[in-house]
Amino acid sequence: MSFRFLETLPTPAEIRERYPLSNKAKEIKAKKDQEIRDIITGRSDKFLVIIGPCSADNEEAVCDYVSRLSRVQEKVADRLVLIPRIYTYKPRTNGDGYKGLGFQPDPEQMPDLVAGLIAIRRLQMRSIEEFGLPPADEMLYPENWGYVEDLLSYVAIGARSVEDQHHRQTASGFDVATGMKNPTSGDFSVMLNSIYAAQRPQHFAYAGSEVETSGNELAHAILRGGVNKRGVSQPNYHYEDIKRLTEMYFKMGLKNPAVIIDANHSNSDKQYQEQVRIVKEVLHNRRLSDDIYKLVKGVMIESYLEPGRQDVSEHVYGKSITDPCLGWDDSEQLIYQIAEMSR
Repeated sequence: MSFRFLETLPTPAEIRERYPLSNKAKEIKAKKDQEIRDIITGRSDKFLVIIGPCSADNEEAVCDYVSRLSRVQEKVADRLVLIPRIYTYKPRTNGDGYKGLGFQPDPEQMPDLVAGLIAIRRLQMRSIEEFGLPPADEMLYPENWGYVEDLLSYVAIGARSVEDQHHRQTASGFDVATGMKNPTSGDFSVMLNSIYAAQRPQHFAYAGSEVETSGNELAHAILRGGVNKRGVSQPNYHYEDIKRLTEMYFKMGLKNPAVIIDANHSNSDKQYQEQVRIVKEVLHNRRLSDDIYKLVKGVMIESYLEPGRQDVSEHVYGKSITDPCLGWDDSEQLIYQIAEMSR
C-alpha cells in the first residue's frame, strides 16, 4: 500500500467541544469581523495591518508578540485595525523543512497531528481570550477550516493554492474576509478568477459530504509579487501594478474590489528590511490616486520579536525559523507611521 494509516484524527466538532471559545471571546470576534467587513466593503476608511511571524512556531513567543500588538492597537484604533498573523501551517516549495505548528508543536520533535490541532486551537484562542485580537491564518488545507472557523477573522489562500479548485470552492463558504494571493507566476487573471469563484455559490464534495455554499462576497486580492521563468522575483506593489489591477477588477464586475499588499515574499525578494520602504511607497501611492486609495485596503507584514531568521537548533526566543521577519522595534515604529500616513 502507498498509504499507511497511523491514527484517526478527532473531528472539528470534537476539537471545538473540548476547547470551546468563551461568550466574551465570541463577542470580540464578531465585533472584529464586522470592522474588517466594513473596511473591505468600503463602509469604513480604516486601514488593515495583518502582521506577525512568518510561522507561529512557539506559543509563548507568539503570545508575547500579540500582547505587544494589542497595546499598540489601543493607540491606533482610530485609524488602523491590526490582525495578528498566527500562521499554523507552512507551505514548503520542495516538501522539506518545518511545516508549521499543526504538524510539529515542537519543531525539534517528530510530527504529531493530533497535538498540532490542539496547539493551533489553544494558541489562536489565547489571541482572542487574553489579548482581544482574533487572528489571521492561511488555509493551506481546506478541510482544516472546521477546526478554526470560530476563531479566525481573516483567511489567506496562498500563492500555490489559489489555482486549486478545492481551495476556491471552500473559500466560497467562509464567512470572513478571505484574501486570494496572486500565484507564484504573478498572473493577475488567475487571482481574479479565484476571487470570482470564491464570491459565487458552489456545489462540491467537502470533508466527506456533498455541500453547497452561499458565496463569499469578502473574497479579495493579495499582491505578493511573482517569479519569472528564470526564478527572478518580480514585485507587483508599484503604482502601475495597482492601477492595472483596478482596471481588471472592474472589467470582471467583482463585488467589493479590494487588495492587500503583501510587503514580503516576492515583493521584497525576502529582504525583510525592505518591507518598511514598500509599505511607505504603497501608502504614498494611495495619496496620489483616488482609485488606489479606494482599492488598497491594507498591508501584510512578516514581523516577529527579533529580526531575521534562525535555524531550529539556535533557540533564539521570538526569532523566525522560516522566512526572515522584521523585528518588533521596527515593526512598532512602522505601525505608527502607517497610522499617520493613513490620515
